[in-house]
Amino acid sequence: MAFTAFSSQAVVEQAPRKRSVIALVLLLPGILYLVLFFLAPLISLIITSFQQPVLDGDIGEYTAGFQWQNYADAMAEYWPLVLRAFGYALIATVLALVISYPIAYFIGVKARRWPLLQSLMLTLVIAPFFISFLLRTLAWKQIMSDEGPIVVFLKSIAVLPSDGHLTGTAFSVIFGLTYNFIPFMTLPLYATLERLDTRYIEAGADLYASPWTTFRKITIPLSMPGIVSGTLLTFIPAAGDYINASRDFLGSSSTAMVGNAIEANFLVLQNYPIAAALSIVLMAVILIIVGIYVRRSGTEDLI
Repeated sequence: MAFTAFSSQAVVEQAPRKRSVIALVLLLPGILYLVLFFLAPLISLIITSFQQPVLDGDIGEYTAGFQWQNYADAMAEYWPLVLRAFGYALIATVLALVISYPIAYFIGVKARRWPLLQSLMLTLVIAPFFISFLLRTLAWKQIMSDEGPIVVFLKSIAVLPSDGHLTGTAFSVIFGLTYNFIPFMTLPLYATLERLDTRYIEAGADLYASPWTTFRKITIPLSMPGIVSGTLLTFIPAAGDYINASRDFLGSSSTAMVGNAIEANFLVLQNYPIAAALSIVLMAVILIIVGIYVRRSGTEDLI
């Protein structure tokens, strides 16, 4: 009997250990992927941000160092672009939310009784992903050009002056950001609203709540996880975007964002420490904003 009890205990102790080994083996590819493609580039970026130029060296030649001045120089020169990037991203996120919420609500709630229509509208939301981000933005550049139909129409009704234009303005950049990131806002909202129990809405109506009160007190709180996820998926890439604000697309030198400064320092000026420092600053500010936003929204489980 004692031997049988000892054997049973040994089997029980080995079982969790075996499961933990299997779990570790299954997690190993993901861990290696994160180390190789996230942690290693991040460490390299941090090291680059502290590099210093080689004395009497060529342009783009730097050596390892610990030069905090790179961060001070980067912010002293490019702080307006950092503020502009977050301002544009915030406006684009709010506009995308205002546009996407009714679409997601209709697809996820109202169109439940028509599965074919629901599938069709969801396909239309996803359809832009089948076209290159660059091509979509370039297409809007052509549409908003001075010879395009929009500018010609606005000039004909005297909304724009005869020498006015849309491309190269803050309007076109924010429009491009909003348009390109609307699917990133709509899909998380749809995923939340599609699971919304409509009996709560019916209960609100039975208790004589107005449609606006029902929407404000029931629908919005229940869809808050989708709102938080959608705004994060929109705001974060929009703040670091450099395509829409580029002079080759919808922007100009007066609408440049911090992403354009990072691109220019990396690819044109070859000032790698400044570009890396700007990237680290952008990442740090985004993490702080996201942490405060998620905590204030009461959805800490999303991070």
